[in-house]
Parts: sequence; structure tokens; C-alpha cells
Amino acid sequence: MRLTVWGCRGSVPTPGAATVRYGGNTSCVEVSLDNGTVIVLDAGTGIRPLGQKLAGSGATRIHVLLTHLHLDHVEGLRFFAPLWSPQVSVDIWGPPSPVSSLEERIARSFSPPLFPIDLRGVPAQVEFRDVPRDPWAIDGALLSATLVVHPGPTVGFRIETPDAIVGYLPDHEPALAGAIGTRPPDWISGGAVAAGADVLLHDAQYSEDEYRQRIGWGHSSVADAVAFARAVEAHRLLLFHHEPEHDDAALDRLEEHARLLADADGLGPALAREGMVVEL
Repeated sequence: MRLTVWGCRGSVPTPGAATVRYGGNTSCVEVSLDNGTVIVLDAGTGIRPLGQKLAGSGATRIHVLLTHLHLDHVEGLRFFAPLWSPQVSVDIWGPPSPVSSLEERIARSFSPPLFPIDLRGVPAQVEFRDVPRDPWAIDGALLSATLVVHPGPTVGFRIETPDAIVGYLPDHEPALAGAIGTRPPDWISGGAVAAGADVLLHDAQYSEDEYRQRIGWGHSSVADAVAFARAVEAHRLLLFHHEPEHDDAALDRLEEHARLLADADGLGPALAREGMVVEL
């Protein structure tokens, strides 16, 4: 399994000279299985360059897994090149809602005045699927999803093969329910999809001082991300969903802070960077 980070910024894209090293595109991670299957985690602006790559690769079946439908996680979907090819099938998975279907919710952004082409005009063969309650399989990988603490229906994902486990929780505030280290993993939001992950990508948008001013916004501090990884016994932590106000220098400082916090745990925490490739 190979992970490629195409976008790791939170809330809004941040292009510019001050964000070159970590990147300015919003959430999108490519998961390539050994058999060639491509699973895309979230459809932030990072999905646009990924789509260009996939269009040139000849891929005919792609799975896109959406943690939730906040704009920074779906705003690149309209510019995902495979959607505009009639030879491609795209399965789009997302959290269910009691109010409207996944297709109806996504269709809002594929309509005037937000976009000139209606979703019904997309030429690819698109299937919209609510993530199931029980684990399901995609081409040899076992996937599971669970609702997590974040405003609106939001899930975290677990992708498991015989060789590796990946946990993906880019928007998550487990500390909202109390101190993370005082509860068993089964009682921690997102614990089920992150337990024992070889690589855990987890929300770490804020410093501790910033988080104290933003409790309830749905995101985590660096310290809480490290505490969460420790509690679920993850093997490696990639800090994700970087605050748009944090430039490269600020992110360098947060990465060093995370490493000091996790010095004795062997987590090797690092901030995700656009273009980062992780082989598992």
C-alpha cells in the first residue's frame, strides 16, 4: 500500500510563498493498493492534480471516500478529471444523513450559480454510496467507517490489508468529550478506526493555546493528536489539516513540539506535506 498526500491544509486553500513546503491544497490523500486499485480520501482542492495524474494513467474505476461534506473536503470534486470521462466509473462514498441523500447534497455544488454544469451532466458513471455500518471490502482491502466528533455527519476511515492498516481522521475533536488519556480506547471518538494503525493521519490544526480559544469547532490541538495516537496505540502519526494562518515556519515549530511531546512513544510524529509519499 502506498499513500500520497495531495492536500493537507484545513478550512481554505492557502497558496503562496509562505506555504510552499507544506502546501496549500485542502484535504486529499491517494491510497494505492498493490493490485492497482486507487482509493481517494476526501476531495479537497488536492484532488485536482491527482485527477490529472489518474486521467493519464488509464484508470477506469476509482473510489472516492468523503469524511464529510464541508467545502474544504469536496471543493475539488468538480475539477476531478476522471468525472469528465465517460470511460470511467467513480464510486463516491460518504456519511449518511437523515435529511437528504449523498447525491442530493453533493448536487448542490454542481448547479448554478455555483457551477455551470448540473450533476446530471457529468459523463462518468457515478455511483453514490452511504458508508455502511459494518466493514466492507474494496478489491482486497477491508474498510470501515465510524461517526466521529465534528460538526455535521462526519466519519473517520480505516483501510486494512494483510500488510498494513491506515487510519484517517482529518477533522476530529476527541477532547471535546474529556481528557483523552483518562478513557479506554473504546470510549474515545474514532478509537475503533484508528486502533493499532501503522499510519494514523489525524487532525492537528491548532497549538494548545489556539485550541483553548476554539473548543467545539471540531478540530484538535497537536497535543491532543499525540495523546489520541498514544491512546489507540498507533505506530506512526502524521499531523494533518493545517491551520490556514500557519505558514511553513509556524508548522516547523508545531512539528518540533509534537516530537518533543511524543519523544518516549516511538510515534515519530511528522506534519503531512503536500507530495509526501508513505510506503507501507
